[in-house]
Amino acid sequence: MGENTASKTQNHAHLQVFDVSLNVPPQGGAKCFDDDGRLKRTGTVWTASAHIITAVIGSGVLSLAWATAQLGWIAGPTVLFLFSFVTYYTSTLLAACYRSGDPVTGKRNYTYMEAVRSNLGGDKVKICGIIQYLNLFGVAIGYTIAASISMKAIKRSNCFHERGGKNPCKISSNPYMIVFGAVEIIFSQIPDFDQISWLSIVAAVMSFTYSSIGLGLGVGKVAETGKFRGSLTGISIGTVTQAQKIWRSFQALGAIAFAYSYSLILIEIQDTVKSPPTEAKTMEKATLLSVAVTTIFYMSCGCFGYAAFGDMAPGNLLTGFGFYNPYWLLDIANAAIVIHLVGAYQVFCQPLFAFIEKTAAEWFPNSQFITKEIEIPIPGFKPYKLNLFRVIWRTIFVIITTIISMLLPFFNDIVGILGAFGFWPLTVYFPVEMYIVQKQIPKWSTRWLCLQILSVTCLIISIAAAVGSFAGVLTDLKVYLPFKTSY
Repeated sequence: MGENTASKTQNHAHLQVFDVSLNVPPQGGAKCFDDDGRLKRTGTVWTASAHIITAVIGSGVLSLAWATAQLGWIAGPTVLFLFSFVTYYTSTLLAACYRSGDPVTGKRNYTYMEAVRSNLGGDKVKICGIIQYLNLFGVAIGYTIAASISMKAIKRSNCFHERGGKNPCKISSNPYMIVFGAVEIIFSQIPDFDQISWLSIVAAVMSFTYSSIGLGLGVGKVAETGKFRGSLTGISIGTVTQAQKIWRSFQALGAIAFAYSYSLILIEIQDTVKSPPTEAKTMEKATLLSVAVTTIFYMSCGCFGYAAFGDMAPGNLLTGFGFYNPYWLLDIANAAIVIHLVGAYQVFCQPLFAFIEKTAAEWFPNSQFITKEIEIPIPGFKPYKLNLFRVIWRTIFVIITTIISMLLPFFNDIVGILGAFGFWPLTVYFPVEMYIVQKQIPKWSTRWLCLQILSVTCLIISIAAAVGSFAGVLTDLKVYLPFKTSY
């Protein structure tokens, strides 16, 4: 990233991947720095929107057709729209908390945790940290499962075509999870891998590639059959039992919440934006633009996927087209998912790695094992700094996430749990509470009541989604043998 990033403090570095624009420091003397003594920020509405879209449109998009199928033609699009509205509204509340006190000259908060610390303080900071890092851990598991599903889909479709469609080609996903884990162990050893600016660009291109192929195939299938499948109320009783329908509808809420979750990195993206106008104003515009683009995209993927498959809409859209031609197109889409997830895994895990390593160094400042860095010369590159604690801890982390993925390879259920678990506290509760403190909204005033009603409603939705997803895991476990997934 060049010399200028080295001067940035570690806490800010943690989502520097989203900042492609900081590479070029402006010319001139004192004008090079912002009010906090850091290099002048150069981000605009456009760069911030690009970062948000990159962060939001990820593997969550693949489960939207399934979610729409559970809810039906009326509730599905309505719920998608409501989630997008809540995400937009709470994001503007969060953006207002980037500076404490005055929106123009107040102290900047560089990360989500810092905003919580300066607005709420006390135990809430710890709770926020635990939820945030557990969520990142969960995402690592979700991504490992998603990547193995895509690798398996490529292998199956090729095997299917070689054998002329006679053989069902049963394949276990475990070898693919192990391969993905091995790749992540290597990438995890690169310190600050998430700061490599081209990573964000590659991820953006990949996610648009596979989402567009999924959308295109959905549209194509509808055009080919000439009819829109599905019903107004979603999956019919008979295909599933009454109880299953209720649980699955709840789980669909979690899947949609997961598809919209990006509040965790909003403050970090905001920290790349120049002022004037105030960062909060710029972020409001960027959030509106990016949430609008994302919602249109999600509506199309979810609705066309449902129109193509009806009640049978698969948990992961791209595996549903399975063995249709053009199978090479699906292979490209699935390969794009894998490439995207390799990078996304690091973007989500590196902040967690940095946090654990920083904490360990604070607890054991004299331990050679934790603090000593051994320089290993690499011809043609900068010497690699080897730190034993880093190597061992990051490797163990990846191994644990891989083993859990092999034990619980249910993409939809995991996505539902993650969405439910992260949505209310991180997207709604903390932004609302911080905003109330920041703007000093009096208790029991109309504004305060409206914000609390919003928060409680979202809490109920989150609990319902979590219950539905856990019920899904329990149902799946009845017919499942550990380490033996094959279909």
